[in-house]
Amino acid sequence: MFRKVLVANRGEIALRVIRTCRELGIPTVAIYSEADRSALHVRFADEAVCIGPASAARSYLHIPSVLAAAEITDAEAIHPGYGFLAENASFASAVEQSGRVFVGPTSDHLRLFGDKIQAKEAARAAGVPLLGGSDGAVDGIDEALAAAALAGWPVMVKAAGGGGGRGMRVFDDEAALRRGFDTARAEAEAAFGTGRVFVERFLRRPRHVEVQVVADGTHAVTLGTRDCSLQRRHQKIIEEAPAPGLDPALERAMRDAAAGLLASVGYRTVATVEFLVEDGAFFFLEVNPRIQVEHPVTEEVTGIDLVAMQLRLAAGEPLGLREEDVVVRGHAIEIRVNAEDPWTFRPSPGRIVGYHEPGGPGVRVDSAIHEDAVVPPFYDSLVAKLIARGETREHARRRLLGAMDEMVVEGIATTMPLQRALLQDAAFIEATYYTKYVDGWLAQRAADTD
Repeated sequence: MFRKVLVANRGEIALRVIRTCRELGIPTVAIYSEADRSALHVRFADEAVCIGPASAARSYLHIPSVLAAAEITDAEAIHPGYGFLAENASFASAVEQSGRVFVGPTSDHLRLFGDKIQAKEAARAAGVPLLGGSDGAVDGIDEALAAAALAGWPVMVKAAGGGGGRGMRVFDDEAALRRGFDTARAEAEAAFGTGRVFVERFLRRPRHVEVQVVADGTHAVTLGTRDCSLQRRHQKIIEEAPAPGLDPALERAMRDAAAGLLASVGYRTVATVEFLVEDGAFFFLEVNPRIQVEHPVTEEVTGIDLVAMQLRLAAGEPLGLREEDVVVRGHAIEIRVNAEDPWTFRPSPGRIVGYHEPGGPGVRVDSAIHEDAVVPPFYDSLVAKLIARGETREHARRRLLGAMDEMVVEGIATTMPLQRALLQDAAFIEATYYTKYVDGWLAQRAADTD
């Protein structure tokens, strides 16, 4: 195992990695910006290095500073967490060239799955079902219209380098596509440095279901499913495992497709293969080649530490796990506690003047905040994740609501009132929600309160 690991991140995921490293007997190095000088990940790591000012571009995203911190602390490996540099192929390549280990995929795999068009080609080659549309990038409106005609309306134009819900536009008919195509391509260029876009059929009421996979370069094993359909503008709000109400044959086919895709490209480490599900069929969406924000719900129902799996595989240890070894027990639900107004979603940075974490059986909090902590305005608004596990889905739901009653976060606004309302909504209780459900629910709420 590694002599020392540098954690190239902040917040709750940095603490999450530090905890597992401690269990494995691995010393850790935290990096931090000047705004995070008193953060918990700095306090609990064995060593800490300030790498720049508050701006993420000049600290957490500044590759030379991160590598310099690894050099001066003699860290043997770098764990990127999620966000920041986790999917940056240039960073992974620089880590590799420095003689250190990137705790994640190879830079080649990051490039493959970071390009949505290449990822679709890999999925097609592995026999994974795809939505109809263009075979690759479209060069102009004529190619886009031809692809749309084959796919069927409505269609979505997506940026090849997109991610996080950005770089996507829906068009209902030919006239709308003619009007908006150049704008979609310009947005892709501005956001991702490339105007390459592709066209695919748009599903009106799909579920967003993902499969957690671990792989050793030859074999891939799936750890069940998650449902992440409760989203606002493509940003996940509530996640659960396993995905409720899936036909067993459909679930098995999805898991086989996910494992087959990653095995076919020789992938090694943890990844999530994401699908859209509608009318009893599933379609490839993308591969996230990193640890996911929602990984705790999978850990809770399988008992498998995914961060430990990442570290062991990066250190060259064998997978040591077979598909038949994976047993999903019970149900787990997670809410993302964001420092945002729950109805306008405006960021709510500031000082936390009161904080209490809930406890009891089946309750887990992944957090990096505390009373008197300051939530800075410079980074992602996620401050904590609250997870509840139960014997059944309803048990988990009720346990999560009880934990929310106990959780105190004062001094800033959080998204918990929204999540409480959604957890008590009939669509959640009956598992009839879909990816656009929250947007419609919020629009109706706004209309009712006017």
